Amino acid sequence: MPSSGEPDFVDPILGVVFDLDGTLVLSRHDFARMRREVRAVAVRHGADAAGLAPEAPVAHLFEAARTDLLSRGVPEGEVYRFETDANRAIDAIEMEALPRTTARDGAAPLLRLLTDRGYRLGLLTRSAEPFVRAALARTALADFFPYLRTRSAPGPAKPSPEALHLLLREMEVPPDRALFVGDHRIDAECATRARVHFYALLPAPGDDNGMTRERFLAAGAKAIAEDLGELGRMLGLPSPGPSARTA
Repeated sequence: MPSSGEPDFVDPILGVVFDLDGTLVLSRHDFARMRREVRAVAVRHGADAAGLAPEAPVAHLFEAARTDLLSRGVPEGEVYRFETDANRAIDAIEMEALPRTTARDGAAPLLRLLTDRGYRLGLLTRSAEPFVRAALARTALADFFPYLRTRSAPGPAKPSPEALHLLLREMEVPPDRALFVGDHRIDAECATRARVHFYALLPAPGDDNGMTRERFLAAGAKAIAEDLGELGRMLGLPSPGPSARTA
């Protein structure tokens, strides 16, 4: 575990992959409503509500529902229809949050410095592509991300490690020379399963998602930043504010 804020890499990192919501932008999605919608759609398609924890992250609800439906002999076509219907429902909820979506403090300066230093930047998010494109445009962050992978992309989605590997291959960055930055437990899960270094970002004030330093440490974070300015200092970038702290 780094003790001075310096990256713990054998070789210099080439690329940094960011989560979007909570990490670079704040949209105040209604995740409780999303969870209710996914559970309700899953039950309509034949899943047992008892196996779908109401407080589970949306990604885990999808996985649990799919596993339950297949265990009950539900045809793949019906499972696909569940996923399509559930995604359509949460897509609509995401878009409702767009008018209140703002950049997290320090996002643009950090991304500009990383770009100027030659880092390849990628975005890995469970949000749908229409919301992602609109949110990046609204917050003036779109130009920083030539590489992105959303829930709408073909193939596995975060937290599957393959989703991160697919993005890194597109970026031409080996996993051992990449860093993933996120604010949620599924970001840590994705990075550690992909054997990619994970730096945690604590939730912004008023955007509490339940993650703490202790929970990030338990999830495998290599370092933990209070905000994006501190993250920049951990990466050796100039940034105003209080001295950097790590876990």
